[in-house]
Amino acid sequence: MIRHIVLFSAKSGSVERIRDGLAILTRIPHAAHLEIALNRKSDPLSKEIDVVVYGEFESDAALAAYKAHELYAEAIKRVRPLRELRLAADYDIATAVSRLVGDT
Repeated sequence: MIRHIVLFSAKSGSVERIRDGLAILTRIPHAAHLEIALNRKSDPLSKEIDVVVYGEFESDAALAAYKAHELYAEAIKRVRPLRELRLAADYDIATAVSRLVGDT
């Protein structure tokens, strides 16, 4: 399973428009799970990020198909002029250090 996380900071007044532009990504069929959300900005040390994309993909091929979809290109077209910063990270959960709930 591949986790795909993208963080955006918005130009002034663009946060809702970025979220709405990214919302079309949820119509792409290749993700096992996909969320578009506004950052709650509850961390006192970091308030730069405005919008978060979180996706889970069964394979690298599924992630590649998602990025090749026409709606992905449309989302980029809508969002790129509205954003200041875009940071992305993809990782395979099989290689992640993790803790199960209940572990101490």
